[in-house]
Amino acid sequence: MDKLSLHSANLVGRFIGDRRANAAIEFAFIVPLMLALFFGMVEFSSGVAASRKVTLVARTMSDLVSQSSSVTDNDITNFNTTGKAIMNPFSLTSLNTRVTEIYVDPATLNGKVIWSKGSGMADRVANSSINLPTALQIGGTYLIYSEVSYKYVPAVGYMMAKAGVSLSDQTYTRPRISLCVLYNASVCGT
Repeated sequence: MDKLSLHSANLVGRFIGDRRANAAIEFAFIVPLMLALFFGMVEFSSGVAASRKVTLVARTMSDLVSQSSSVTDNDITNFNTTGKAIMNPFSLTSLNTRVTEIYVDPATLNGKVIWSKGSGMADRVANSSINLPTALQIGGTYLIYSEVSYKYVPAVGYMMAKAGVSLSDQTYTRPRISLCVLYNASVCGT
């Protein structure tokens, strides 16, 4: 064996046996996985937080209306402002709300829209029908029905849909102060 091939074999043997860079190589393999897990957890956690806030907005809207004996457009605007404050620090551009008062017909136990006011959602048509959960079908009573929809768009968008995820929630409450909640001087009645 000549001197050059002996030197080459010795060099290759030393390179294979050298363990000083193992940590750096392992780190280079693991970093992309760690970063993907980190950004995925951040995006998922923010999405869960946005979903919880959507639920809070729906409950708050319904609760605020049900605590009143009558509401006006100004009151609904203030309730929407409260909902927007709850959604902070998330973007408010895709927050849509609607509050509807429903009368439960004692004969059919179907819900009938008395009044509806939406912000970013169309108002429900008066006297239109709404299917109610069985537990709420108590004839001759009124319900305040709050609906919220929101499109959560992740800040990074690596692990979730970059276009966003649609979130929504709805809540029913009964009026607390009076039989029904009057809207713009309407009257309680069927």
